[in-house]
Amino acid sequence: MAKSPRMTLQTQLVLRTLLETPAKARYGLELSHAAGLPTGTIHPILARLEAAGWLESFWEDQSQIEKTDPPRPRRRYYRFTTSGAESARLALAAAYRGGATSALLGPVADGLGS
Repeated sequence: MAKSPRMTLQTQLVLRTLLETPAKARYGLELSHAAGLPTGTIHPILARLEAAGWLESFWEDQSQIEKTDPPRPRRRYYRFTTSGAESARLALAAAYRGGATSALLGPVADGLGS
């Protein structure tokens, strides 16, 4: 099993955003807007979470792109692995209990440790 990712504030914001709808696959720009972080910050975090085994990714089907007007590049989607969402909840709860980010994340710990 891979090493757990560092729980920076930015990583916590990405995890919190993903946990809003844990079964839904989301693409980088969508996550960037939802978490309030630049794409240059989001993508390295997603890569670390994927390397840790918390996320899996896949490329959008080409047929979906052909339906867009104007055409756009394919999107890479990310979603939690089977154990990834639970690992994220536990890590966020531990970070919240640590107190370093509790004022910034607010009530994020509600229900995370249960």
